[in-house]
Amino acid sequence: MPAAEAAGERTALARELVAAVREAGDLALRYFGSAPKSWTKDATSLVSEADLAVDALLKERLAAIGPGYGWLSEESEDDKARLSAPRVWIVDPIDGTRAFLAGRSDWSISAALAEAGRPIVAVLFAPAEREMLVAAAGAGATCNARPIVSQDGQTLANARVSGPRGFLDSLARVDPALVVMPRVYSVALRFARVAQGRLDVAFAAGRGHDWDLAAADLLVHEAHGALTTLAGESLIYNRPEPTHDALVAAGRSRHRILIDRLRARQAEFR
Repeated sequence: MPAAEAAGERTALARELVAAVREAGDLALRYFGSAPKSWTKDATSLVSEADLAVDALLKERLAAIGPGYGWLSEESEDDKARLSAPRVWIVDPIDGTRAFLAGRSDWSISAALAEAGRPIVAVLFAPAEREMLVAAAGAGATCNARPIVSQDGQTLANARVSGPRGFLDSLARVDPALVVMPRVYSVALRFARVAQGRLDVAFAAGRGHDWDLAAADLLVHEAHGALTTLAGESLIYNRPEPTHDALVAAGRSRHRILIDRLRARQAEFR
């Protein structure tokens, strides 16, 4: 497909994905603050009836947008047919369920379309904060239809950073001049804050899943940032085991500085 035609298709897909995710956000808000039923899965992870309702809605809407595309979601049984699909939807119906159930605003709905292991269209919606973030590969990133660009710099001094407490303590030993910001409970939204320029650096611990990361990954890169492993490796999506090592995102120059400093001390950040 010619580049111009591919760009046009991705833009059209992004519009359709926005409509579906906005509808999902409206549904999630009907549960928000109303003490929906919830329970623990996999020993530690919380899930609620809202997660399942949003998952079902998105699966129906996205199947209509891309018939024959694969499907990978936190709240659906993993259908391995996705591994042979040319494209796959990667969805987290509510990223940050603990925040959602606690009545906090830092939860999101994350949806991306991946092709050849990388996201090509992404939508991340934070309904309680009224933020719709959208990216299409090669077309930039927006928040509420306004372009966003990550903040960059040639130093880590006074860089605003968010992530797991243990990571931040270890990072302080690497560079004590960083400014620690409150943790954003939705991992996807935490990385999106780098794309928006509201954070300079964001970390996530290991064992993150495709659905936590795919949409935010494209947003960060289209906002002229970088999101990689601590070794500087790009993420590959839709693998048989869709999990990832510890991650860091920042503007590109600052990201290079971080990677250089962290490579020698990776054991501290696992």
